[in-house]
Amino acid sequence: MTADDFLAGQTLLIDKPLQWSSFQAVNKIKYVLKSKFGLKKLKIGHAGTLDPLATGLLVICTGKSTKIIANIQADYKEYTGTLRVGATTPSYDMETRENQTFDYLHITPDLVNEKLAEFTGRIMQKPPVFSAIKKDGKRLYEHARAGEEVEVNPRPVDVYEFEITRFELPEIDFRIKCGKGTYIRSIAHDFGAALGSGAYLTVLRRTRIGAYDVKDAVSPLDFENSLT
Repeated sequence: MTADDFLAGQTLLIDKPLQWSSFQAVNKIKYVLKSKFGLKKLKIGHAGTLDPLATGLLVICTGKSTKIIANIQADYKEYTGTLRVGATTPSYDMETRENQTFDYLHITPDLVNEKLAEFTGRIMQKPPVFSAIKKDGKRLYEHARAGEEVEVNPRPVDVYEFEITRFELPEIDFRIKCGKGTYIRSIAHDFGAALGSGAYLTVLRRTRIGAYDVKDAVSPLDFENSLT
């Protein structure tokens, strides 16, 4: 590809590495393209944030293709992951340490399958307090890290499919197909409560956004190497 191709507009499928923020991934791709082609300016953005502790599909658009970012963001997403029952964390994932522990030996595959129905369809969900949503002019995670208690209002989200792919306590693997704005961390936390225990997310991977599949994505390093 040439500089004109990226300026005109490209849709890049990147497999975001663990511990990278979505912002870092976009900046890496932007730096690579500007350095390779000697560009002074390049419009670039991504279609849906992934947490640093998540891996998987990040759709990055350049040039005029940035105009379709909103359309891509509005499409459904698919994730696979693992939740650990028997404990909770303030962030609902492994960013923070466990703050409570619970019994979980009463959890059976039948109980899990019974509760799946409560988390499928249009559901009400509270976003995690460790999230980038703004409240009173500050990100929720800024309030949380400052030790400030903030009331977060529930909001409707759509979960189209929710299935268990491995049951090996204290771990449960899952696959979810959901709509825009769904927090998988919140599903993990709320699902643990519904099971009469607690749970938090330990692994998360985004595998699809609409027609885009992570199988067709490349790592930032492989993308850079493909241009040399």
